[in-house]
Amino acid sequence: MSQSIEHLCDVLIIGSGAAGLSLALKLADEANVVVLSKGEIREGSTLYAQGGIAAVFDENDSIESHVNDTLKAGDGLCEKETVEYTAEHAKSCLEWLIQQGVPFDQETDNQGQKRFHLTREGGHSHRRILHAADATGRAVQTTLVEQVRQHPNIHLFERYNAVDLITGQKLGLQNNKCHGAYVWNREKEVVEVIKARFVALCSGGASKVYLYTSNPDVSSGDGIAMAWRAGCRVANMEFNQFHPTSLYHPKAPNFLITEAMRGEGAYLTREDGTRFMAEFDDREELAPRDVVARAIDYEMKRSGASCVYLDITHQPKDFIIEHFPTIYAKCLSVGIDITKEAIPVVPAAHYTCGGVVTNQNGKTDLDNLYAIGEVAYTGLHGANRMASNSLLECIVYAHSAAKHILSELDEPMPELNFPAWDESRVTNSDEEVVITHNWHELRLFMWDYVGIVRSTKRLERALRRIELLKQEIHDYYANFRVSNNLLELRNLVQVAELIVKSALSRRESRGLHYTIDYPEREECPTPTYLSPTR
Repeated sequence: MSQSIEHLCDVLIIGSGAAGLSLALKLADEANVVVLSKGEIREGSTLYAQGGIAAVFDENDSIESHVNDTLKAGDGLCEKETVEYTAEHAKSCLEWLIQQGVPFDQETDNQGQKRFHLTREGGHSHRRILHAADATGRAVQTTLVEQVRQHPNIHLFERYNAVDLITGQKLGLQNNKCHGAYVWNREKEVVEVIKARFVALCSGGASKVYLYTSNPDVSSGDGIAMAWRAGCRVANMEFNQFHPTSLYHPKAPNFLITEAMRGEGAYLTREDGTRFMAEFDDREELAPRDVVARAIDYEMKRSGASCVYLDITHQPKDFIIEHFPTIYAKCLSVGIDITKEAIPVVPAAHYTCGGVVTNQNGKTDLDNLYAIGEVAYTGLHGANRMASNSLLECIVYAHSAAKHILSELDEPMPELNFPAWDESRVTNSDEEVVITHNWHELRLFMWDYVGIVRSTKRLERALRRIELLKQEIHDYYANFRVSNNLLELRNLVQVAELIVKSALSRRESRGLHYTIDYPEREECPTPTYLSPTR
């Protein structure tokens, strides 16, 4: 045993995407903030978000319409109060992003006046998506990173993994509070302690639990797993959104083809060029993602095809290149000219609609612990997230959480002695290859057994494998060196278990959860809550 390196701050933010950086900027004028990032500060799901952010800027649109579209896409499981709160605060939060310098695309109207260009995506009844070409996330992330780097009260800890939250229970106290976190310094390969009055989980989702995903490597469910181990409830973990259109090409794995392309007229075809979406939904290519993903999955399984195709060649070349420059360049780099030929696409795990249960302020079941963005369950997405509501949720709840934290910032930090990290956990191991194997095995059977179409038998088979992996991880975690792969595997297996148990408890098919054993819908659906044993 030895004393860990300790850091002190008002607010520890775990995660450096749109949610974490927005929260940091909203707090930093009045608080000392630490932002923890597993890689470089700019790396994360926000950077790769293509489509845009939904808000009502068109006089022909309305907040009521945004609410109704979201409720419909959520397939009966959205919390209406949350949806209304988000839609009502959308425009002001987007205006805040604009003030920060995010360069959303503009166009000139008939009177020669500049206005924001609004696009449309699946599930939306109006054009209400603000975007920066087809790289909105990159524009948001780059702008926010520039702002946080300039603020003297924001301290960036890059290449740090959060290991576990430090709770009152761990400290032997009779309280239900979060007091900080153990973190692993990847450069020095030592575990450190960060003491904080408040901790915010902004660590994103868990799509890395699947073999094929549009997400970057950091999306390993860390915040969800840590919150669960600390005693927080989770909800709706069975609803994993598979983006319908990820580029199918060996030289460009997991490259996302934005839904905005279908919003601008692209259509899905079989290999012979015939369209098929009209056979599944009257909205055709503009149906919600769960409908489109299942349709593609069905077509691929029916025909034995490796992919389907997304065709936008009927649009003018200049239009395609102007609206989708990133996709055009990426596809061209692997020999596909999207102005002349259709794009081969397959579904890929994309978004975790469930997460850590929070209230309107982003507060979890644990005092002083908040969760914002994809890591959280607010009730906004229900059984299926509507396109371009995700970055919106990050910004809206970063603002509400910041307001709540600032209102309680005067509460003094208690004098606490934190247990030192047990150095026996960082002894060398020659079995890293086994960890890597288990990591790949988990993602493979989750894809095969807990994917777009499920069955009770497949789910039970997955759960048996998870139990074996949990025991192996316990042995390694207790005896061998902490590593990025081990920490992520530990969290991914925990999240996989939550997904499978949630899926087994929902005996119906709804939204993103489709099971062949219960193909019908229940009349009065409720969210799936899981509670840990503290």
